[in-house]
Amino acid sequence: MAQDKVLNCRDCGADFEFTAQEQDFYAEKGFTNEPGRCPDCRKARKQQQNSGGGFGSRGGNRVQREMHPATCAACGTETQVPFRPSGDRPVYCSNCYTPSNRRY
Repeated sequence: MAQDKVLNCRDCGADFEFTAQEQDFYAEKGFTNEPGRCPDCRKARKQQQNSGGGFGSRGGNRVQREMHPATCAACGTETQVPFRPSGDRPVYCSNCYTPSNRRY
């Protein structure tokens, strides 16, 4: 039977208790490492990751791409693309573009 342990949070430096019940849960899930952060810092880190900040962000803080006007080579529709067309390669709108159309 596991016993409660006092661990030190790597983010805030506070001591926190890693209870026997939590240790059993970790073992049941197959986790081999003890938690490195206190519950408050774990919660804050999870919130930060879910809001688009830090490593593995989901784009919440992503800068809007600069779009450039172009004319679709297949249907002639005016469209916007995330690169500056050079004129030496065809540009397609989202409706006409398919992987089978790509030559480059």
